[in-house]
Amino acid sequence: MFYELRTYTLKPTKLADWLALYKSAALEVQQEHLGNLVGFFTTEIGEVNQVIHLWAYTSLDERTARRAAMAADPRWLEFARQNKALDAVVTLESRLLRPSDFSPLQ
Repeated sequence: MFYELRTYTLKPTKLADWLALYKSAALEVQQEHLGNLVGFFTTEIGEVNQVIHLWAYTSLDERTARRAAMAADPRWLEFARQNKALDAVVTLESRLLRPSDFSPLQ
């Protein structure tokens, strides 16, 4: 199993707007295409104005295929257009993680 940890840093005051857009225009599409949403979080302490989500994949090839299918979906393209217009995202960091043999998540 592989996990993708995605961290979005948003402009101050844009967090609520971005979450509303994501929930209405992207969440369903991502769940349909990417499959296994492990968690979706916002930061409270430390670097604020961040959204962090974690997705699980059985392999890197599965991740590649699922993300390619999502990228071709017109609903995802519409979200991307709206996301660009909102201009809330400052940075995006994506990490691929492999659990250790003793990790509760495998």
